[in-house]
Amino acid sequence: MTSVIPAGYERLLLEPNFGHLGTVRPDNSVQVNPMWFEYDGEFIRFTHTSRRAKFRNLQLNPSMSLSVVDPQDPETYLEVRGRLVEAVPDPTGAFYVRLGRRYGNAGQQPPPDSAVRVVLVMSVEKTTHM
Repeated sequence: MTSVIPAGYERLLLEPNFGHLGTVRPDNSVQVNPMWFEYDGEFIRFTHTSRRAKFRNLQLNPSMSLSVVDPQDPETYLEVRGRLVEAVPDPTGAFYVRLGRRYGNAGQQPPPDSAVRVVLVMSVEKTTHM
């Protein structure tokens, strides 16, 4: 696991918890949305489209922050800060399907906007936690 993730907190990334992903808008205000994600021990990946504001935000400023709250103890959280390192085309929506299944929908199908789907790959650089 990445050494910047504090001991005992990586479970918040490995379990299918919802995260809140923050990006910086062109006017320097912050946009935060709940997101599905997957952590592989090095990077955090999200499904998105290339036509939404969050994607445009990241093209201008690759800074990202993900906050995950422990559903069993809402006072426990992990914030991960990093950058967009890659946006991988996912025109079949395969990663969307994988995340849907991770989050409990065994019959998840590709979304109607699959043709413009991308996988956003976030580096893990700094963390804060409680």
